[in-house]
Amino acid sequence: MDFSTRRLALIGLFAMAFSAPAWAQDVQVMDSAPKAQAVIGEPSSSFFVRFDRPIDHIHSNLSIWRGGQLVERLQPRLQTEPNVLFARAPTLAPGEYQLRWIVRTMEGVKVIQGDIPFTVKSPP
Repeated sequence: MDFSTRRLALIGLFAMAFSAPAWAQDVQVMDSAPKAQAVIGEPSSSFFVRFDRPIDHIHSNLSIWRGGQLVERLQPRLQTEPNVLFARAPTLAPGEYQLRWIVRTMEGVKVIQGDIPFTVKSPP
């Protein structure tokens, strides 16, 4: 086997080892603030979603929804960990909300989205 053939064979093995099956899986949420079904009793303006792999921050977004209506489109900070979407929002009025996330994988192959329901309760 000459050098060119060996090089092509090695490139092929490398490509198979890191091929689409690992990339084709959906991105998984590992943590969030607020957590799903959380009841928030104190004002909070920090929102984040941590994923199991790096995501494309530039083409991903966070938003807060209430009763099917957009409340606030959040601007994710670019200076965060590669697998975290983090943003700040104004203090929310009491009620039931959803933190909606839409992310693109770093490979740019897939766009995945989800919602994290939470409640803001009235102060005592």
